[in-house]
Amino acid sequence: MKTIPIRQIAATHREQSNAGRFSIRDIRAVLNGKPLVHELHKHDFYFILAVEAGQGIHEIDFVRYDVHHNALFMLRPGQVHQLQLAAGCTGYLLEFDTSFYQPKNAKEEQRWKKATGKNYCEVSESRFKKLLSFLSLIFTEYAAKQEGYHEAIKACLDLFFIELARQSPNPKQVSAGTNNYTQERFEELLRLLETKITAVKSVSQYAGLLNLSVYQLNAITKASVGKTTADLINEQIILEAKRYLLATPNQIKDIAWHLGYEDASYFIRFFKKHTGQSPDAFRKNFK
Repeated sequence: MKTIPIRQIAATHREQSNAGRFSIRDIRAVLNGKPLVHELHKHDFYFILAVEAGQGIHEIDFVRYDVHHNALFMLRPGQVHQLQLAAGCTGYLLEFDTSFYQPKNAKEEQRWKKATGKNYCEVSESRFKKLLSFLSLIFTEYAAKQEGYHEAIKACLDLFFIELARQSPNPKQVSAGTNNYTQERFEELLRLLETKITAVKSVSQYAGLLNLSVYQLNAITKASVGKTTADLINEQIILEAKRYLLATPNQIKDIAWHLGYEDASYFIRFFKKHTGQSPDAFRKNFK
């Protein structure tokens, strides 16, 4: 069973310390006058692409976005993407893991979850410039590496994520008027689905992990996005299946096994029910 290709933070830019992994690069230096094409892969770290000017295509978990001026993209660990950037693009590529940066107190963590829950952020030019100013400060600190630069970078990241959390609404964000408790528990569920879907597939199991009853959990998901917990579980299974179908050459039976299905024929029926085509047809037809 082959795994989805995982890119590493560039060795020439990687922090070599117990502080975690961090990198920030100027897109112009990365491109060096040439277009960039990255085939489907995933990361085990957070990835921020801030394009000040330029064009391209960025596909994240099979959702296609056009790259344009003042565009900002955020990937969480485990998401798959493919990226094309035209020569001449400007902006920054920033990569880090949670050993380097992750808010600790509850209020900051809630803001962090809100900011990182969306893959694409469409903002006005003035707001983008504010976000870019924080990245520029981070780039300067990282290049100079003066005393305390780790702390300076993390402080700038705090400001960056405060501003990012104010931006365009998260498509998975809870409905207006939903209380903070419901929002927090819903976001906890989304994180669990991302990390445990291959082993945990029942509503009762997720309810148990969150110390909720099945009724309480379904009430939270219905209030948040108008779907049952079972709907969200099925969506996550299909997403993980698509990731392996397109990013690896594994046989269908092996992908079914990876997803926790001993009976490959059952998995094929499940996939076709939710997508309208078989796994093999999806793999062949996807452009």
